[in-house]
Amino acid sequence: MKSLVAGVIAHVDAGKTTLSEALLYRTGALRQLGRVDNGDAFLDSDDLEKQRGITIFSHQASFKTPALAMTLLDTPGHVDFASQTEQVLSVLDYAILVVSATDGIQGYTRTLWRLLERYRVPVFIFVNKMDVDGVNQRQVLSQLQAELSDKCVAFQTPELSDETYEALALQDERLLDEFLAHGKLADTAVQKLIQTRSAFPCYFGSALKVDGVDELIVGLERWTTTATYPTEFGARVFKISYDETGARLTWLRLTGGQLANKAVILGEQKVNQIRVYNGVKFEIRPTIQAGDVCAIPGLTGTYPGQGLGTLADAQRPVMQPVLTYRLDPNGNDLHACLAAMRQLEDEDPQLKVTWSSQLQELRVQLMGTIQLEVLQQLLNDRFQLAVKFVEGSILYQETITQAVEGVGHFEPLRHYAEVHLLLQPAPRGSGLTFKADCSLEVLGKNWQHQVLSNLQAKPQLGVLTGSPLTDVKVTLVGGRSSNVHSVGGDFREATWRALRQGLMMLKQTENCQLLEPWYRFSLTVGQDQIGRAMTDIQRMHGSFDTPVTDQTGHATLTGTAPVSEMQAYPQTVRAYTHGQGQLECLIDGYRPCHNQAEVLAAQAYDPVGDLENTPDSVFCAHGAGYPVPWDQVPAMAHFPYVYNESMLVNLSD
Repeated sequence: MKSLVAGVIAHVDAGKTTLSEALLYRTGALRQLGRVDNGDAFLDSDDLEKQRGITIFSHQASFKTPALAMTLLDTPGHVDFASQTEQVLSVLDYAILVVSATDGIQGYTRTLWRLLERYRVPVFIFVNKMDVDGVNQRQVLSQLQAELSDKCVAFQTPELSDETYEALALQDERLLDEFLAHGKLADTAVQKLIQTRSAFPCYFGSALKVDGVDELIVGLERWTTTATYPTEFGARVFKISYDETGARLTWLRLTGGQLANKAVILGEQKVNQIRVYNGVKFEIRPTIQAGDVCAIPGLTGTYPGQGLGTLADAQRPVMQPVLTYRLDPNGNDLHACLAAMRQLEDEDPQLKVTWSSQLQELRVQLMGTIQLEVLQQLLNDRFQLAVKFVEGSILYQETITQAVEGVGHFEPLRHYAEVHLLLQPAPRGSGLTFKADCSLEVLGKNWQHQVLSNLQAKPQLGVLTGSPLTDVKVTLVGGRSSNVHSVGGDFREATWRALRQGLMMLKQTENCQLLEPWYRFSLTVGQDQIGRAMTDIQRMHGSFDTPVTDQTGHATLTGTAPVSEMQAYPQTVRAYTHGQGQLECLIDGYRPCHNQAEVLAAQAYDPVGDLENTPDSVFCAHGAGYPVPWDQVPAMAHFPYVYNESMLVNLSD
């Protein structure tokens, strides 16, 4: 029997949870078919989900057929909870992407498709709502091939058609020879195409009417393959939650070996119980094997994306919040609010709760207004805290447009360290990368390790607004230590000062750049309102493609615009279209800020006054240390500069 983990993912309202229910029902895992709109869906068990009729948290269920044991992970469909969906992708063997035949390929579906590609997850596509009048299978398939991948192929059961085999064979020259010789392909060849994402089988039906679901089940049985796992223990954490008793649960999937009750992991922490969930119920297992999914209560310090055993941590999530809100305690104890928010942040690290003891202010980062409403309700229902949130500000980032060599020197009495860092612009979306290109004769291996570790020890901030620095390649190129006086803490100070000093040099030459988040939007309004919509987008410094008008007289405008300008626009659209307009906004990454001068003036950030991130250095003379401003450090550095101005220009190019 094959044993697999599959995630069901989709744009909100495509019928994702309804399909999950149908799969469980048709395989005998459920006796009665639940419905989302009735509030009795097996997988939408949380009261919030029943009230709103959407999936907010990922849930686990399982079903079996004679040939297949499937663990099913149902994920949120709303873009505001995309980070929870992304956490699940790293533990999947396969994904079942649900597409609504009536709505077509929506913006968030494309975002999910890009995430599936990033995590290299093989995909089965189920086109739902095919029972609606006017829906044409061939037209829907053509749209899938045009907008997602030309490797989308219609599958049927019990046997594939000649047309399907030919479409699959065209993906590989050797398979084409096999098809021409035999008129079909071996099952193993088709399985490999799917597993390597060289083909995406498409099934069509109606989850609500359980039409086409049996065909999908047969397809999962026949066209999937089970992975081979190493014998050494490894696991990936993909979720943190709390049960009804308040116990902290670490959800993980084993990627190698086995895990037994009472095993010691994470240093000295003991596994006191292994739970395998099915909906809200669970059974306790003495052991689990590679490939299994379980929840372990009581572990501390775990987080989504963490690798255990032989497995390294997962890559940084793509879906990042772009808005920040301030919590108004509304008469509640602020420290009780902080404790509750810390627990919610434990479940969803992307909330990134920050607390300023000086300002007595609590802030949280979010994706959008639906997530904000749910957060408010969670605080009220789980913690009896009726709080408010004050509309927050944009989360800016900073980068550089020119290479520079930054220097940091730290030499109070009986301490010594100097560090030279080369900062270079890096590709959009690459984040911060750190490496060493320094001879061991210049700086010993231990000191080089100290520099790289300290660069990663805290968020590095820009000097324009104090926002996170991104898309910069940082290379250790030189420095100096003392055999007598240097200690690790000296290199921490010198490293952080070197980075900031380099940024200040670039700020002086206007080579620091502020980045802001942008939306990719799709706006549908009446044809008589399209002029108003186009004027609004231009006013918001956005751009758009030529409007497309459908048969009903509605016009759709697609394009991009800054989040700062567009975050309040949904209310405007509802007003001037009398609730008939549809606006979908998806985060489309960071771009140069459209009003940088205005933002800098409003924030009035003083990089030199930010003493925790100072660009200045400390030198020693006459037996005492003294501060040296950042712009005077180059003339006083003990180690010679590695790069001159012309070399830095070439590095930037």
